[in-house]
Amino acid sequence: MTLTAAPTYSKARRWSALGVLSAAVLLLSIDGTVLALAVPSLTESLSPTAEQIIWIGDIYSLALAGLLALMGNLADRIGRKRILLTGSVLFGLVSLLAAFATSAEQLIAARLVLGVAGATLMPSTLSLIRNLFTDASERTRAIAVWSAAFGAGSAAGPMIGGFLLEHFWWGSVFLINVPVMVVVVVSGLWLLPESKDPSPGRFDWPSALLSMLTMAPIVYAITHMSVSSLPVAAVGLLAGWLFVRRQRTLDNPMIDVALFRSPAFSGAVAANVISIFALVGLLFFFSQYLQFARGFTPLQAGLAELPATIASIVVVALVGVAITRLGRGRAIAVSLAVAAAGLALVAPAASSPWYGWLALCLVPVGLGVGLSMTLAGDAIISAAPPRKAGSVSAVTETANELGVVLGIAVLGSLLTSVYRSTLALPASAPPEASDSLGTALRVLDPSLAQVAKDAFVTAMQTTSLVAAGFTAVAAVVAWRLIPSR
Repeated sequence: MTLTAAPTYSKARRWSALGVLSAAVLLLSIDGTVLALAVPSLTESLSPTAEQIIWIGDIYSLALAGLLALMGNLADRIGRKRILLTGSVLFGLVSLLAAFATSAEQLIAARLVLGVAGATLMPSTLSLIRNLFTDASERTRAIAVWSAAFGAGSAAGPMIGGFLLEHFWWGSVFLINVPVMVVVVVSGLWLLPESKDPSPGRFDWPSALLSMLTMAPIVYAITHMSVSSLPVAAVGLLAGWLFVRRQRTLDNPMIDVALFRSPAFSGAVAANVISIFALVGLLFFFSQYLQFARGFTPLQAGLAELPATIASIVVVALVGVAITRLGRGRAIAVSLAVAAAGLALVAPAASSPWYGWLALCLVPVGLGVGLSMTLAGDAIISAAPPRKAGSVSAVTETANELGVVLGIAVLGSLLTSVYRSTLALPASAPPEASDSLGTALRVLDPSLAQVAKDAFVTAMQTTSLVAAGFTAVAAVVAWRLIPSR
């Protein structure tokens, strides 16, 4: 077999192409968090049932998680640029349908297709970076930019959604996707190089089906976390076991599961999941805290979260120094420890009347999460040869998606549980006040509303400390498992 050197591209083209890829992942990340603020508005307009509201939120993540491995493999076979641009066109068109949906059923269908398009886009962004940046140190900086875009999108979603909902109707949170995707497609046609696996082998349909049957049920079970979801989780775990067994027998597996035997690779995947878990979990309850407990508007709440976003962007300048001075494993461990310290400090700062203390606590969270995401993501996509970049990039994206759903489900459930157990209201108070702080503020008089706010602050402090504990454990795992050469 003749080995062909990877093509090289000019520095201007590489970094301009990175800008296109970062814009795509920024928008996808925004789309994951921007809808939450629009639920009251679209509920008033479309009158969905309670079950339909759940599906409007869930269907995007289910489609995205279920198809990432398949789409990463198809990108390796068909061409990463072709798959990314096709997904971009589909994402823009379906965003129009979602924005002007006239029924809950139409919106659910549109969100489903948006998840399919998102799964098409995500692995191709990282795999193109893997093939564009052949120098290891330059690729690490490029992934830092990509990670900053992902983290910034999650943080900016509530701010952008708040601004749009204060000035426009709920459909505007989808309409903003269209101009961004037009820019991605037009500039991508010119700047992005095509790349694919020159010898992908035969496509294995059973593997594709098993990958979908693994991730979608597991994500569903995590997001619902009830006894009734246990059979669904069992289906996902069984399918996952069968998927792994099949990959071990194939000459060209969809995902090289042998990579997970390496402690360095498994440690990097775990670090990625915990990083996103901590960031998204924090943003989930922090946005509610700012709006309900402190009385911020949605736009003010989004702006108040900017310290974490800015800190995650600063990582681009620090990643090279961190690897040089500490090595990859120790750098990931230290960054997770910094994030854990920031999460722990959020607890006492939440009781302070001055918001500045909280803003300062968000800086180490954003810095630590951004740095660990960058280094862990770089370790994952560097573990496989460029021809398999799409498949291994899907591992990174799946880890990110699991981090998102775990952060919202686990920390969100803990927050609700502590809030309800701490809330001490008289027997005459409306029972629905225990559902959430937002509901309590609507049904309680001002004196009892303050009791509900205090209970929510206590719940947020507890949840922040638990998130800090998880992140600290991940730091220890990274220190022990990931090499620091």
